[in-house]
Amino acid sequence: MRVYLPGTLGTLRDALADGAVAVIGGTAFAVTGPLRGEYPDWGEEDLEYLAMLDASRASLRLLAARDGERGLRVVIAADVPDAEVTPRPEADRAVVRVPGSVPWSAVASVHVDLPEAEEAVHAAAGVIDTVDLELDEMGDAAFVLGSAEDFGLAWYAPEEVVHLLVDLDAGGDGGTG
Repeated sequence: MRVYLPGTLGTLRDALADGAVAVIGGTAFAVTGPLRGEYPDWGEEDLEYLAMLDASRASLRLLAARDGERGLRVVIAADVPDAEVTPRPEADRAVVRVPGSVPWSAVASVHVDLPEAEEAVHAAAGVIDTVDLELDEMGDAAFVLGSAEDFGLAWYAPEEVVHLLVDLDAGGDGGTG
């Protein structure tokens, strides 16, 4: 099953060093029955995009909890055996549990914000809980979140990640030109 693991640049660094992606809190995102039920006419690719979007919001929560972490969302797509995935519909429409870690060899792709999104992503990390808890009476926090989500995540093959991190550390644009 394809799962989407929320992370940060630190998560990527740790995964490269360890040869495995830690599944933070055992939480991942996938195309689940409840997600399909919300969008019965949507194709698999569209549903995968929604699961990845949910994972990118979880990445914002990780950024909010980690002072000093560079403000770029990270989502790691990996293929894991179905037997290792447990749906968690009580948590949300696309939430699944994947225990432990996922070997780097199971990673299909990595999705990361480009540096031009950093300011918007940093701001969105500061309001994600306000939006999720529906405490945003004026809609300002939802606008801030939407501004970050307007930036698409760039796609990287697993073998490109080490070069991506070097480029970002050097002040580059993530290898986009």
